[in-house]
Amino acid sequence: MWYNGLLDLSVMQLILVALGLTHVTIISVTLYLHRHSAHNSLDLHPVLAHFFRFWLWLTTATNTKQWTAIHRKHHAKCETEDDPHSPVVLGIRKVLLQGAELYDEAGTEETLQKYGQRTPEDWIERNLYSRHKMLGIQLMAVIDLMLFGVNGIWIWALQMMWIPVWAAGVVNGIGHFMGYRNFECADNARNISPLGLLIGGEELHNNHHTYPNSSKLSRRWYEVDIGWGYIRLFQALRLATPKGYRPIAHHVPGKQDVDVETVQAIANNRFDIMRQYRKRVMEPVLRQQKSLMDDEIRPRYRKIRRLLSREITLIKPAEKEHLESALESNQALRQIYEMSHELQALWRRRGVKPQEKLQALMQWCREAEASGIRYLEDFATHLRAYSLRPAA
Repeated sequence: MWYNGLLDLSVMQLILVALGLTHVTIISVTLYLHRHSAHNSLDLHPVLAHFFRFWLWLTTATNTKQWTAIHRKHHAKCETEDDPHSPVVLGIRKVLLQGAELYDEAGTEETLQKYGQRTPEDWIERNLYSRHKMLGIQLMAVIDLMLFGVNGIWIWALQMMWIPVWAAGVVNGIGHFMGYRNFECADNARNISPLGLLIGGEELHNNHHTYPNSSKLSRRWYEVDIGWGYIRLFQALRLATPKGYRPIAHHVPGKQDVDVETVQAIANNRFDIMRQYRKRVMEPVLRQQKSLMDDEIRPRYRKIRRLLSREITLIKPAEKEHLESALESNQALRQIYEMSHELQALWRRRGVKPQEKLQALMQWCREAEASGIRYLEDFATHLRAYSLRPAA
């Protein structure tokens, strides 16, 4: 029938087509806008990059320079008043419901000039994609109506809602509000789900904020980044080249000499090092000390466990009081807590010469080995084995 459009599809076919179209949009955002344009962690063949740019013009009216600039500013100013869309600052409700509006408000000329470098400025960008932003989604509406008839109305509406809801709302909102954290990065980014299927792998938001220049967002064996699957496919077709996804730090069993490469490897792998410190030192010592805690402190065991490894800038004043009361009453906990911050100082101090960092790491290892805490001693041995070179 004419009102079913040129394709005359069944209801199930329409649903599958709609999901397929929105999936292409998600992949365009995560591969082209996010990993390729904003973070330069992925090189795309010009033909594939232009397809993604064209598709986003049709389905989202997104301007590459504006999206890229706003996202880079988000990383540079994360969880501050200058962050374009932080639920920590603005509240989860506002970011969830007004994510697209926040993007529009943040797209000032100053932001574009400061953060929008290395984005397309060719003829078609100047004369079509940027000059006639709304023409693309209008053309998409016509195409949907022609292909799907009256069903094209809801398919088009779904396409228009997909990115504002899932990317601008869910990733930027829930991704900084709730979920699990593999790494204690300096902001509140969280992994929404270990299965990054629906939003192209962007569900793994804590991983991304920890390693923003990696084209691969999954970090644990159970995590799935479907965007990485597409990258591998395009790589096999010689349409994409991933960058920065392989670790340059290597653990060489049997290595005992601390050298400059050890310091560089630890600094490069610092977030995973602190995750290992939590697993190898903090948690076993805390379990060991639990029976020795005061009756007043013991009920707060789980909270203390979380706060011991929490990024210090994210600890609230009331939580600091809880943590300090626990540390005052237990010397072992205080020692491993202070040692963790001494270790982090190796890469947080700026302008320090490599040789000075080497001396600081050697001193840290000596103190750990003389601490009388077996887990600290073992961790010092573990650190000594790091290098920039893999095992021979």
